[in-house]
Amino acid sequence: MRIAICTLGCKVNQYESQAIERELLRRGHTPVDFEEEADAYIVNTCSVTAISDRKSRQMLRRARARNPSAVIAACGCYAQTHPDDVSALGVDVLAGTNDRAGFLDLVERAARERRRIVCLDDALRRREFEVLPAGGLAARTRAMLKIEDGCVNFCSYCIIPFARGSVRSLPPDEASLQVKKLVDDGYREVVLTGIEISSYGQDITEHIELIDLLERLCREAPSLRFRLGSLEPRTITRDFCERASKLVNLCPHFHLSLQSGCDATLRRMNRRYDTARYRESCALLREYFDDPALTTDLITGFPEETEEEFAATLAFIRECAFAGMHIFPYSIRPGTKAAELAQVEKRVKEERAARAAELAAEMKAEYLARCVGKTFPVLFEGSETRLSAGHAPNYTEVCVENKGLQNELRPVRVLRSDGQRLYGELEDRG
Repeated sequence: MRIAICTLGCKVNQYESQAIERELLRRGHTPVDFEEEADAYIVNTCSVTAISDRKSRQMLRRARARNPSAVIAACGCYAQTHPDDVSALGVDVLAGTNDRAGFLDLVERAARERRRIVCLDDALRRREFEVLPAGGLAARTRAMLKIEDGCVNFCSYCIIPFARGSVRSLPPDEASLQVKKLVDDGYREVVLTGIEISSYGQDITEHIELIDLLERLCREAPSLRFRLGSLEPRTITRDFCERASKLVNLCPHFHLSLQSGCDATLRRMNRRYDTARYRESCALLREYFDDPALTTDLITGFPEETEEEFAATLAFIRECAFAGMHIFPYSIRPGTKAAELAQVEKRVKEERAARAAELAAEMKAEYLARCVGKTFPVLFEGSETRLSAGHAPNYTEVCVENKGLQNELRPVRVLRSDGQRLYGELEDRG
């Protein structure tokens, strides 16, 4: 069959869609673009916000309109948490966030038998980690490796624990096997990702934490650069930094979830840290790493957020001097505790997001300016016009006037910044 996949949401969804695509090829199917006519359409849905729910519904409707006789299959977080809403759209296969191989069995059966199939479990009862193959089908430069699934933090604005269940970790031996395969396949960098990788190892009998796995993988695959996905501030301890700073192939880019720089707002969010703990994490990373890139997420206009609370957040993010930020106006997530609180007006949420984005752009430009004059090993990923573009270990984008450097790791001396990217020249290898 010709099968098209649409992926919404986070890197974990992207990773799982790549695994689905690899399995489709193994079974003899032909992956096609979602905008093309196909025999089956798979929508890997997201439910992190109400906007994500709406986008998921839109893509399912779009698939049905493109080919009314095709098999329409929904999986992912929105399908897991809102099965009735998805079923009402007339999908042929309804599954959730587990058993990807079984999900494809259902798609094939629906195509043969021309009947609707529903297969959902209780995410909160899951205890086994579903091992999926790492790596994608595109140019082999950077791969993602999902090392963890699930979350038990229950932030007041988030429904993901109900979509993904409790914490499950990829066994260390399996992680090693997958990394070896990625090296054999020619990848140069691996991003360790998951729903909440700071909780890695909580479900494993022998005592193991994220830093233990990281040390093992960096040691076993010295030719790979390793990059960490989003971290909770509690991960960043002195022990973590002492050990991580000795790993020469660990990228000095740390994405620390913040969401708010005001302690009162953090309490309403049910986040498990305060600004003092967050400040300590930033200070430790800067003590052990040479000008690391610290990036974060921010929600503006969270329920009951006052102008004074937002002002405190602006002052705090300025103090943290982030190299990059993802900023989101709060979106009501029905079914969460935050949805029951007094809501901030839409125009206020958006105005605060714009103010935060302006400050974020200034901080990014300042960080990039500090990179000028330095030399970085850049992993090149593609070309545009006369330029080749890639990323330095700190995840800044770097361009040089030279084409055809795909998947090469080359030293680049940075000459200038435009506030968004860095521009430099290749250094002579001799």
